[in-house]
Amino acid sequence: MTESKSSGALWHGRFADGPAAALMAYTASLPFDQRLWSVDIDGSMAHVRGLGRAGVLEEAEVSSVLDALARVRGEFENGTFTFAEGDEDIHTAIERRVTEFAGDAGARLHTARSRNDQVATDLRLWTRAALRDVAHHVMRLQSVLIARAEAAGDAYLPGYTHVQRAQPVLLAHHLLAHAWSLSRDVDRLTATIRRLNVSPLGAGALAGTSIPIDPAATAAELGFTDVFANSLDAVSDRDFVAEALFDLALIGVHLSRLGEEWVLWTSEEFGFATLDDAYATGSSMLPQKKNADIAELARGKSGRLIGNLTSVLAMLKGLPLAYNRDLQEDKEPLFDSVDQTVLALIALSGMIETATFHPASMAKAADAEVLVATDLAEHLVRSGMPFRQAHAVVGQLVRRHLAGEGSLRSLAVEEIGDECAKYFEPGSAVRMRKSPGGAGPEALDAQFVRMKATVAELERSLGDS
Repeated sequence: MTESKSSGALWHGRFADGPAAALMAYTASLPFDQRLWSVDIDGSMAHVRGLGRAGVLEEAEVSSVLDALARVRGEFENGTFTFAEGDEDIHTAIERRVTEFAGDAGARLHTARSRNDQVATDLRLWTRAALRDVAHHVMRLQSVLIARAEAAGDAYLPGYTHVQRAQPVLLAHHLLAHAWSLSRDVDRLTATIRRLNVSPLGAGALAGTSIPIDPAATAAELGFTDVFANSLDAVSDRDFVAEALFDLALIGVHLSRLGEEWVLWTSEEFGFATLDDAYATGSSMLPQKKNADIAELARGKSGRLIGNLTSVLAMLKGLPLAYNRDLQEDKEPLFDSVDQTVLALIALSGMIETATFHPASMAKAADAEVLVATDLAEHLVRSGMPFRQAHAVVGQLVRRHLAGEGSLRSLAVEEIGDECAKYFEPGSAVRMRKSPGGAGPEALDAQFVRMKATVAELERSLGDS
């Protein structure tokens, strides 16, 4: 049999000439997929052991290739790995180097494996680890919010609807509202990890292989909890990428909402908090400025995360089974979303942890007379008046107050009774909130217990994923 001359590409035997420079420049993924080097080596090591069990490689060959893979890992770890001109992606680069070390045994590394199942395996391994890391950073921010809530004591501020003052709420209650949204984020990440934890290794290009490999064994070695059931689906499935991107986009939305509040709270108009100098920026022109750039970027970068999700969904929607090169476009959006989300979580955690709250400014805003309106209406309800009628009565009092006829307190005492005066005492309105899950002190104690139990369960679930 005549050997064909290598062009550096894995498919060189089929073609008379090497690939055009334009083709290589357009299709190469090495600039971004090289970050998969560690999981690619993990997958290759498991595959080599599987080839040994299948009798494809002799024991000495298995040892030789495993040693070569370990040497390649060492080169990456110490920064001495050198890419060659013909390295199209991280997978070909590693296989080339292994073959340089192990010779013919290394050239057998790709037996019973395609880049299709290899890439899918690598990406699942990488995404599994990346989402666990993101989840830990989410829980770090959550812990900061819980700690600040515990330290907030009886501080209170206006709660808002339509960005207008509505009712006073405890600061702790407000901070925990964001902590609850982060709980759902961790829960979603854990569920995504559980669903993606299926090994595609052994599916080959699309139809499996005639070589007696054992995909279940390599799956177990790589820490997967299940193995593919259908080879066509295994190499073409990127549901897990879309799910991961959705999870990250929704985290971004939650961080954006949090950031928007901190932009407002740290403004002179609100004056509810001041950022530590280490977590704020200044102006190149305006000497007096102290800007909440972290909060603003958390708000701005959420669009980037949503865009990454949209790009992958648009890429997937028209693909027939099984593998198509379009799927190469799954990695850059995923890598970017993971990177940006982690950076945001770290920065926001530091920003909130080091910020200074101003309870007096919060209380001054929350003790505005009109924020007692609902308590006045509920007072009338407890006296037997239907709520809609009570709403109208208090609404008329507010209208008269705003028209300059007197303070709301004096009007309420005059029209409803002396017992209404207590509602206007500082902090009285927030102490009135007694319903479970509400913004008052009694409900808050129970909420802390429930929050800490939820965090413990999330930690357990994440550890099991």
